[in-house]
Amino acid sequence: MERREDSRSIGELLGDLGRQVSTLVRKEIDLARVEVTSSIGRMGRGAAMAGAGGALLYAGVLVLLGAIVLGLIEAGLDGWLAALIVAAGALIIGAIVTSMGVKQVQSTDMAPTQTVETVRENVDFVKEQMQ
Repeated sequence: MERREDSRSIGELLGDLGRQVSTLVRKEIDLARVEVTSSIGRMGRGAAMAGAGGALLYAGVLVLLGAIVLGLIEAGLDGWLAALIVAAGALIIGAIVTSMGVKQVQSTDMAPTQTVETVRENVDFVKEQMQ
């Protein structure tokens, strides 16, 4: 390992280290803020699109379910039985789709993983330099 000669005093070196660590912490906080803001923005845009699409889908599904009920009545079923069959199918499909949506929301990671990793690397670097 090579020794470097430095003409600065211990006080100056510690002062430099303090300023550098302070700058590093500010930069890491900025990085975390950018990461979280980016994740929230993507999530918000996705939620807005899902909401708009869901409203249109809801209207279309209601009309389709009504048409299916009318079709079953036309095929000879009583009205109550046709409505019951269509409602049961809609409930089953709705439960499956809801379950899939909940799993997707739960799997969304909002933690600033890149920032955590760089902070770990920086702490290791500072520890190495102080030895």
